[in-house]
Amino acid sequence: MRKAAGVVAAVLLGVALAVAGLPAGVYTGFACALLDAGCPATGEPAGRLPQVTRLTAAEVALGGAYVALGDSYSSGEGVYRRGEAPLDGGADRCHRAGGSYVPLVAGAHAFGGETGFWACSGATTGNLLRGQHGQQPQIERVGAGTSLVTLSIGGNDAGFAPVLTECIVKFPWSSACVDQDAEVRHRIGELRGSMRAVLAEIRTRAPEARVVLLGYPRPFPASPPGRIDNLGVADQRWLNSMTERLNGVVREVADEFDRAIVAFGGPGSVEYVDAYEAFDGHEVGRPRPYLNGVIVDMEQLTVDPRSFHPTADGYRRFAELINAQITTGPGRPLNNFHLSTP
Repeated sequence: MRKAAGVVAAVLLGVALAVAGLPAGVYTGFACALLDAGCPATGEPAGRLPQVTRLTAAEVALGGAYVALGDSYSSGEGVYRRGEAPLDGGADRCHRAGGSYVPLVAGAHAFGGETGFWACSGATTGNLLRGQHGQQPQIERVGAGTSLVTLSIGGNDAGFAPVLTECIVKFPWSSACVDQDAEVRHRIGELRGSMRAVLAEIRTRAPEARVVLLGYPRPFPASPPGRIDNLGVADQRWLNSMTERLNGVVREVADEFDRAIVAFGGPGSVEYVDAYEAFDGHEVGRPRPYLNGVIVDMEQLTVDPRSFHPTADGYRRFAELINAQITTGPGRPLNNFHLSTP
């Protein structure tokens, strides 16, 4: 009742003042005194709204833990030595080596979390999801605190190790190497489904992370000068073309996933790093190769698994590619934000 009476009084007072021709400022003063309304603001505001800042690509990648998954091209097979203690308590057969690109990347940045190095030699997409050598599946190492995942995968699904073996042990005049074309193309084509399953699981476990897929380098010169390790010019060109085809599928699936993230305005990314030309001038057969050629164990009379895997220089080149990708990002704004409360 008192408030209503005050309103009526203010209205009557306003009419009276208006009739009397007094300045509006006088009326405002009376309204402020009677109703506590229209009073001038004084002092600092009671509070400010939280500030939302879009994170840069590097800030997203470095904000949490770094988890490295994948096959022998990530584990460091090319520089692994028998008897070397596997990193991060993994199985001896995973051949994780300190000379891989993973420790180099981890040492080049200040990640907000720890580094988990879980790549394993011989891993397929299925092994990533279900485990290998009796070990915990690599995928289970990815969690909500993961901000960067690096991954090389697909070569073992395509059967590149036995394919290379078939190419090397054949008779020099045989076409056994390129005769594998239809089978290898089929296996590469089937990789799309399993790649999608791996990326979907990573995104489920770490929906705000950047996922960086590293492609495979061209193993031989684009124009082979001659026979290398029982591989003729036609064999080398065919192996180059199969590597390029494999990379194309990995890139296609990565781009497909990233477009879906953008379409739904989601955080994080899936990015492909093209390494096909990364060893240009340093392929197998060159004076300073970034890939091992055939290494034969004379005691066991077997082909050493380091064959056709990166050398120390090759892994340093991989680290350069990954480090550059961490900084530049996917070439689009990321939907990762930081909320700061004043």
